[in-house]
Amino acid sequence: MNTQDAELVVLLQQDDVSAFDSLYWKYHQAVYRNIFKFVKEPIGTEDILQEVFTKLWEKRKEINATQSVAGWLFVISFNLSVDYVRRKLREQTIHKELYNINPDEDLGLDNNNVYEEQYQLLEEAIAQLSPKKRKIVTMCKLEGKTYDEVAAEMNISRNTVKEHLSIAMAKLNEYIQKNKEHKYIVLFLLFLNYHD
Repeated sequence: MNTQDAELVVLLQQDDVSAFDSLYWKYHQAVYRNIFKFVKEPIGTEDILQEVFTKLWEKRKEINATQSVAGWLFVISFNLSVDYVRRKLREQTIHKELYNINPDEDLGLDNNNVYEEQYQLLEEAIAQLSPKKRKIVTMCKLEGKTYDEVAAEMNISRNTVKEHLSIAMAKLNEYIQKNKEHKYIVLFLLFLNYHD
């Protein structure tokens, strides 16, 4: 986690509303894009986005200031997106094979342990990458930056960003595949592997 985010999380834990606002304005567009990639509905995406940041406020005392707040937001938005899709499947009675989710199954996505397990898995997977690939994954996938933005910030070519991201995503897939005991890992991979 960058030091600015760590400082904001510490302030957030002290009920500082301006720290919350700063995190919201820093990450809301990236979180929105990640949700929309999965949900494909603007209204549903807005609802989930609001819920993600509501959870950020509600769980502020539990967030570890030394870990990536972007990763935390990513995992929460993923879980809420899966829950939303499950509800839509139930409402529309779409055949369960569409997303390989049984609409009647209790996903337990409100369980804090599930969030923590998936967050830890994401953190562990990203930690296995080289520093450069880790930075590119964080910027592209968690912060929602474009290839061009990352290339400009890192002073490398757009193609280098794409190349590093492609290799990094393959390594993340490999790492996550080894941890198949986590529920709905296929959906997690779909969410993580969506390329712009």
